[in-house]
This record gives sequence, C-alpha cells and structure tokens, in this order.
Amino acid sequence: MKKTIKILNLYACLGGNRYKWNEVYNNIEVTAVELDPELARLYKERFPADTVIIADAHQYLLDHYKEFDFIWSSPPCPSHSKPRFWFSSNYNTNVEAVYPDMKLYEEILFLKHYFHGKYVVENVIPYYEPLLPAQKRDRHLYWCNFNLPSKLSERRFENSRGSNEYSRLKKYHDFDFSLYTGKQDRKKIARNLVDYEAGKTILETAIGVIKEHKKEQLQLF
Repeated sequence: MKKTIKILNLYACLGGNRYKWNEVYNNIEVTAVELDPELARLYKERFPADTVIIADAHQYLLDHYKEFDFIWSSPPCPSHSKPRFWFSSNYNTNVEAVYPDMKLYEEILFLKHYFHGKYVVENVIPYYEPLLPAQKRDRHLYWCNFNLPSKLSERRFENSRGSNEYSRLKKYHDFDFSLYTGKQDRKKIARNLVDYEAGKTILETAIGVIKEHKKEQLQLF
C-alpha cells in the first residue's frame, strides 16, 4: 500500500498549484490554509477531499510544520513585485511605497533550518537582488531544498494586458473567476495563480526525491 504523503499548501488561494497533484500521486492528504473566507470556500468546492483552514498561513506554518512531508508556500508578492515598485517609485502616482514584506524570507529560513521534509517557497522575481539564492523558472523564483527541472511547464501565457486578458486567464487556469464574490480584485487573483502544470512538475520532483531518500534509508539496514 502506498504511503500517504501529507502536504501543507499555504496561502492556498484557489489552488492553482494544487490542481493536478492527484495525477502525480493519488495517496496525498492536503491541508490548505487561506485567510480569505471566500477563496477558502471556492478552494473547498474545487478540492472537497482537502482539509481547508481559514487562518494566517504564516502562523500556521510555525505551529504545524512537523505534521507534514511536503510544504508549499506562496506568500503575498505585491511588496516585492517590479510593477508595484515602478509605480510607487514615481512620486507622481498614487501608489504608496511600502516596506518589502520580510515574512517571505522568514519562511525560507525557517523551512531550511527547521523542516525535515521537502519544501518550496514561490514568489515573483523582485525589483531588488534576492536576499537568498533561488531557482529561477520563467517569471518566478523558487526557494526549495531539492533541484527543480530546467523547465516546469510547456504552457505559456502571453502577459500582454488588454480587453480579453480576463477571458484568457479563465481559460488558462480552467476556472471561472466570476464565482468569486469577495473583496479582492478577480483579475489580480487570476494573475497570481501558479500554472497548474508547473505545480504538478514540482510535486512530482519532490515526491521522487522523497522516495529516493526513503530507499536509501532502507538500504542502510
């Protein structure tokens, strides 16, 4: 019987990264943490077998990290993003400058030094030189304790914004964002979702490493 792999999916949003995980390994137990109740509701509708918790993902990680084999974290990216910096660094716009949210680096350092499983922290390529080395794939940075394939997905989304961007995002992520009735901007949510093929490739790679590690452990005895 296959071992159950326990996964923690932090800042889960609508589960863009999680969409095809069951194609990789059908005996997974996923706990998703999302602060927005409306996003959490929609996530639960998409993935009814998952445990969905409405909570602060940053604190949940600290309290529960020992319970999981694999952890995915996608902390909020706006304070690190190039577009926001470009707007706020121009004194003539109404976008205020903000401090970069250091919870991103807190989680990377915490997972690196305390967590015994495999992990990935995903974020945008920032407007500054990253404070910790990361693996760059397409328009994202990934901090993890295993090597990623050079290509995570064959899919491409043309990032040109226009009148049909919203409909293209719905098709790309295979989700109707009009179902969301919360306070966040739907288009922003759609733009921030991880490509599900990239999410699938990353989990596939992590599980392969986990299996190899367990095989090496068994060979010692």
